[in-house]
Amino acid sequence: MKSIETNEVLKVIKSRRSVRFYKQEQISQAELDLIIEAGVYAPTASNNQPWHFTIIQSKEMLQYINKKSKDLMSKSGIEAAEKAASNPNFEPTYNAPTLIIVSCRKDATSNFGSEDCAAATQNMLIAAESMNIGSVWLGIVGLLFSQKEEAIKLGIPEGYQPSYGVALGYKGKETEQIALKRSMDVVNYIS
Repeated sequence: MKSIETNEVLKVIKSRRSVRFYKQEQISQAELDLIIEAGVYAPTASNNQPWHFTIIQSKEMLQYINKKSKDLMSKSGIEAAEKAASNPNFEPTYNAPTLIIVSCRKDATSNFGSEDCAAATQNMLIAAESMNIGSVWLGIVGLLFSQKEEAIKLGIPEGYQPSYGVALGYKGKETEQIALKRSMDVVNYIS
């Protein structure tokens, strides 16, 4: 059996961190295709595959998402969101050149659809890291995505509910990716 030190998948999982500084160079289509493919191959209850991925690379649309999300954050009643929104330099997508909006088919939400979409998102984050592409899972932009008129503007297909976003881009800062210490006291066995 391979040790953690030699297992490439475990090394990528342990080295993946949320990246909040990006180069403005767009990731390649081939890299994006592989990241999406990783999402599509996520575990899915009853092979339901309830996800839909909307790719946004338009600078104008990303600026719009940042502005509208920041406006909603400032009135959200969520202390951390309001504090972040008060910073004039804060951008909810961290100026990443690519944003993937992950949506779930509405008729699948009671059949583990949300969990399936979360698994797809995690697969994409790990795939990005394996290619040295930075990523961050964006939950707060869900404030914008949850508004029906905004979902229409973003091209979310009818019958899907957008949940969150994944920002992607080449890392703007190369730092050693050291995992914070994790508690291993979270397991019990029943034999």
